[in-house]
Amino acid sequence: MIRKFLRKVFSRKAPASKSNAKLSIIPFKHHGIRRNQITSCALKTATTLQQAGFSAYIVGGAVRDLLLGLTPKDFDVATNATPEQVYHLFRRSRIIGRRFRLVHVMCGAETVEVSTFRGHSPDDGNDHTSVQLTDQHGRLLHDNVFGSQEEDAVRRDFTVNALFYDPAKEEILDYLNGYDDIKAKKMRIIGDPIQRFREDPVRMLRAVRLASKLDMQIEAETAKPIGDLAPLLQNVPPSRLFDEMLKLLLSGYALACVVELRARGLHHGLLPMLDVILEQPLGERFITIALKNTDERIRQDKPVSPGFLFAILLWHEVLSAWDSLQVAGEKPLPALFKAMDQILAIQHKKLAIPRRFDAIIQEIWVMQPRFEARSGRKPFRLITHPRFRAAYDFMLLRCESGEQNMELGEWWKSFLSADNEQREKMLLNQISPIKRKRKRSRKKSSPNLATSPADDSTKNEDG
Repeated sequence: MIRKFLRKVFSRKAPASKSNAKLSIIPFKHHGIRRNQITSCALKTATTLQQAGFSAYIVGGAVRDLLLGLTPKDFDVATNATPEQVYHLFRRSRIIGRRFRLVHVMCGAETVEVSTFRGHSPDDGNDHTSVQLTDQHGRLLHDNVFGSQEEDAVRRDFTVNALFYDPAKEEILDYLNGYDDIKAKKMRIIGDPIQRFREDPVRMLRAVRLASKLDMQIEAETAKPIGDLAPLLQNVPPSRLFDEMLKLLLSGYALACVVELRARGLHHGLLPMLDVILEQPLGERFITIALKNTDERIRQDKPVSPGFLFAILLWHEVLSAWDSLQVAGEKPLPALFKAMDQILAIQHKKLAIPRRFDAIIQEIWVMQPRFEARSGRKPFRLITHPRFRAAYDFMLLRCESGEQNMELGEWWKSFLSADNEQREKMLLNQISPIKRKRKRSRKKSSPNLATSPADDSTKNEDG
């Protein structure tokens, strides 16, 4: 009975769309996207679905990126087939998700995400199958209602993400003028901005990330309610916020995104310390240099550790707590550990930074004072630490921003490039020579006591 009830809720047809969506078909001669620009797995998935009698299109960010001359990170497919129908068509596939039921189709190392066209949430209060789909703030809790292609387009977040590419005909289907918005470099939300941001507050973060990444302007009506609705981010599960923040920081445009977050007041529920950091000359310089370097690494396809990024963003908060604890009388090292624990505990509640990153973050931080010890065997021991390279790069950022003396960074650069003999000569003589313990000399016997009692007794016996 329960299974029958759930099937009715998640597969019922939605009411007809009340939107002003109007279909435009854009031919190849205008958009210029060829089917051979689609990966083989995505092309095979769409073709197999079409040959089975279903509609199937390449959708979302892949179409948008191809129109902008970018290489898509991945390709998604949307279809009118249900997840179960998709699953039975592909040997290597699996149904995933609760809030969104999707199918992952796997071809070798590539995975294509296939979604069923979704419709509007049921709003008929007289229907016994209707359920509460939003919380008190308007955030969607369930979203598995299937619908038509037009309804699916209207339900997407931004017009630039609501385009459907048919690889068979090499045509783009556009219901919401998304093609024109891409050409105009305009980020526009679909529908009423207030309602759509309430349904999913993460859309505000996504708007900032995509606008920065794609060099677009957020349309005025879309941007207008963001400042007032920013507190809604506090109602989003911390794990979702972490995922979105990670996408933002690894977008290759982290600096622009972080500045935009603060400008629109979206950082308060995520990184409130940005107010303090970006108002301090050293803090602003540190964040700017660090995120700029991160962006350059990502654009060069070099690896970037999420732990390193969060160590950067939280460092000045740790630094402030560390200084306060030392002023209160704590010794330097215990104060540092206590400051680290305090800041990470706060962030776990807001962003749910996975515990696996804690060790990386803490090791980078706790190694910073050790760079100042440049005598004895300490530098040699430090460079053998598994996390040395990350901590070293972090220390160089501190020097470059002016937080640390540049001489420290130059010394370590020279030390790493030198051979062992040269390194020995570079060590600073910071340790005073060890004082050898003086042996206490035995006191000489006085003349009157030069003869032992045994000698006296011998004399007496001899007469």
